[in-house]
Amino acid sequence: MPTDLFSTYGDLLDRTARKVKQYAQRRFNAENYDITVDQWLILRNLNQNNDLNQSQLAEITEKDHPTLTRIIDLLCKKGLTERRIHPADRRSFTIHLTELGKHHVAEWSPKMAEIRMKAWENLTEEDYKSLKRILDTIYSNLDLKVEDELRIKNLHPIADS
Repeated sequence: MPTDLFSTYGDLLDRTARKVKQYAQRRFNAENYDITVDQWLILRNLNQNNDLNQSQLAEITEKDHPTLTRIIDLLCKKGLTERRIHPADRRSFTIHLTELGKHHVAEWSPKMAEIRMKAWENLTEEDYKSLKRILDTIYSNLDLKVEDELRIKNLHPIADS
């Protein structure tokens, strides 16, 4: 495939992701939800996988540790999450939803589903399946760690012509 046909796919993906996030944030604000899209991502993942340590949560959400720490700090201040000392390792802690956090996740989840569905107006289930397949493939293509790519490159250097 000629590179000019897909040279702007990254811009399109980035623009679309930003638009979805901006739309969701506007809806959160309109509903007077005192939360950001990134904070919702953490709450939703904790609701699905309670009792996670910060490294596990960082991996699931693909947030770097400093960013995740700031988000967790804010959610703790809002009373939606709490840190608990890990019972087997007193040097580490796990992140949990508080009762208030669980209540808000249950209350906000239907609105979040509605927000997600807005993006799919005028699209079919087949459209969704095709997009998911394509995005999964792109993700898999890029999932190789940079260190692994460098190691492979050093093992198999490209010969100069």
